Amino acid sequence: MKWYETWFDSKYYHILYKNRNHKEAENFIDNLILKLKINTNHKILDVGCGRGRHCIYFNKLGFEVTGIDLSKKSIDFAKKNETNSLKFFVHDMRKDFANEKYDIATNLFTSFGYFQNEIDNQKTINAINNNLKIGGVLILDFMNINKVKKTLKSQEMLKIDGINFYINKKITKSQIIKNISFKHKNKNYSFEERVQLLSINDFTKLINNSKMKIVDIFGDYQLKKYNNNTSERLILICKK
Repeated sequence: MKWYETWFDSKYYHILYKNRNHKEAENFIDNLILKLKINTNHKILDVGCGRGRHCIYFNKLGFEVTGIDLSKKSIDFAKKNETNSLKFFVHDMRKDFANEKYDIATNLFTSFGYFQNEIDNQKTINAINNNLKIGGVLILDFMNINKVKKTLKSQEMLKIDGINFYINKKITKSQIIKNISFKHKNKNYSFEERVQLLSINDFTKLINNSKMKIVDIFGDYQLKKYNNNTSERLILICKK
């Protein structure tokens, strides 16, 4: 099995990342809605939705939202929040989703680059494009690899729910690899995360190949102008 098929379905993944900043995520969505003039007539597809925190907030604001993710456990959790206008499905992002067409597609909080080759990356972008209406918009939020390379902490220990998570990170030519080891109930565990180091040039190629166009680039969740060296994020606004 691929690393993301085991780790994302592990209960320990959700323990380690339980303290994510929900207010920051909500402010980011508020900023996107204002900047891009998104209105509640727009149907949204969140690709790689996890437990659905972005979807749930969009839905609270009045949007019709569909979230898809490969992790069955994440989707099972997200489904507890379903409404008539908020639905979640287990789905591989490399494949077209149903026959539905959406106004907005989102791929947020570095939910890209998990695959090991460019072909799968292109399949993902193509599938998103196929699920967008003509004139539809993709919002893709990734890390700025140039900033990460400069600031990456190679080792840290996080204590959460009584578990000491020992985290080691390294950068290879093409990936950030994170090894996570810990002991719980007298059993040792070890998991791995691998995310591709995708540059703005890599994304430009993927987007252009899908016949979408990058129309704006932001560098943080306040939607400040992107700077290749100093920006925290690489946020691409792409139009079909």
